[in-house]
Amino acid sequence: MKRRNALILFCAVLLLLVVLALMWNGLIARRPEPAMVNVQEAPTPAAVEGEGVEPLTETDYLAVFMEGKKIGHSVHTRTVEAGKVTTSEQVSITISRIGIPVTITMTETSVETPDGKPLRFESVQSLASMTTMKTVGVVREDGTVDVVATQAGADQKSTIQWPQGALMSEGLRLLTLEKGLKPGVEYSASIFSPEVMQGLTAKVSIKDKKEVDLLGRVVKLTEVVTAMTMPGAGNVVTTSYVDDEMRTLKSVVPMAGMVIEMVDCPKEFALGKNDVLDLIDRMFVKSPEPIEDVHSVAAITYTLNPGPAADFTIPTTDNQKATRTPEGKVVLEVRPVAAPAGGEFPYQGNDPALREATQPTRFLQCDNEKIVALAREAVGDAKDAAQAAGRIEAFVARYIDNKSLSVGYASAAEVVESRQGDCSEFAVLTAALCRAVGIPSQVVVGVAYVQEWGGRQGFGGHAWTQAWIGGKWVGLDAAFKSGGRGGYDAGHIALAVGNGEPGDFFNMATALGQFQIEKVEAERVP
Repeated sequence: MKRRNALILFCAVLLLLVVLALMWNGLIARRPEPAMVNVQEAPTPAAVEGEGVEPLTETDYLAVFMEGKKIGHSVHTRTVEAGKVTTSEQVSITISRIGIPVTITMTETSVETPDGKPLRFESVQSLASMTTMKTVGVVREDGTVDVVATQAGADQKSTIQWPQGALMSEGLRLLTLEKGLKPGVEYSASIFSPEVMQGLTAKVSIKDKKEVDLLGRVVKLTEVVTAMTMPGAGNVVTTSYVDDEMRTLKSVVPMAGMVIEMVDCPKEFALGKNDVLDLIDRMFVKSPEPIEDVHSVAAITYTLNPGPAADFTIPTTDNQKATRTPEGKVVLEVRPVAAPAGGEFPYQGNDPALREATQPTRFLQCDNEKIVALAREAVGDAKDAAQAAGRIEAFVARYIDNKSLSVGYASAAEVVESRQGDCSEFAVLTAALCRAVGIPSQVVVGVAYVQEWGGRQGFGGHAWTQAWIGGKWVGLDAAFKSGGRGGYDAGHIALAVGNGEPGDFFNMATALGQFQIEKVEAERVP
């Protein structure tokens, strides 16, 4: 029988969320490029037609640091040509997981008119050893956006409406120039994100000047604080330091109890060798005492101390209930729901959230031919949703035969081909197979208890699945499944739930590293 402590696998969701945070927050107070077209200048007819006019391009390089170690770089490029402004932001970071490097690179490009009107956007993600994911959107005159997402050789086409008032890079640059750097100025903006296909609200506050260390060079810069509202996670606050020409020379982003910095520097240093940073310890929460035979526990009540984080939240689901004490602590009861027999599938109801949980996404391609075929193979002649979901969980536990930490965050279609990955790959494949046979499912991220793993005991960063069965969300964990029992148990603490999109899980990134577990009370099965 497989032992649970041999199955704890660490997902790379946090790494991807770090990149997203840097991408979304790196746009605030970007360079005005004074030598280029500014807000008052109108393009000449020659510039509009592109006749004999050389493109104007400027590129800036920043080094990315986490916990004081250089882990990657950011490259910002702005080009004005033929009456269009093209802005590109690339972030690449590498982090070690038990000696195994994982690299994630993301590039976002926006094309706009000189007055900031959105025309086109493109997002490209390269997630470690998996294939590249690309999303392209074309904004039409009527505000509709034609979107094509390409992954694993397949295109998914959709149409969305451009969010009212949402800006991209050039529009935001012009707004930043208009507002200036006078201390006390505050304003808000809606910034379009290709990752979540919506406008994210950013509240900007201009502060006084401060002396800032730029890799040993101390400079007096204006502090700019930006609170970006992330989906399902509240605010992620970035502090940027800007010179009098409104060039951002340093940005600081808190994430999962750590500090991430982007510092302006020469190209050679930005693109140069990175340090080695291992995040495994950061993804562990200590347990005040061991939990023996955790899979046989009926329920566990946890007392959590969120520390100074006033906005710390734990979701309440069918499997866990969180209450806040007068002292500010959180009492969390995790009581796994047993799958009710007789639940029908495919889902035939009209609940919008449940219907959404049966649809394909970029990471849960439940309409993929191979995924549909595997789902049917896994389910076989199952008579109800409980039996079908149980068979899918067992199938995925067998199907992924290379439990590799070298994978970033793969989609279900990629996992089908590679048959490798860590907990997040088990989770997305389980969810996609459930959706393929009409069982609503979601991906859950949080922490899960391990008695021992790599010399550690406690709760490690983890991902699993929940499926809608007989009117309840039931936990499934193919990564922890062993023998004849399911893998989900009371040792799982959910921090965020979503449809497999990395942006759904910012609550995990903001919660992890903030709280401590002070007390564990296990309720044993009689």
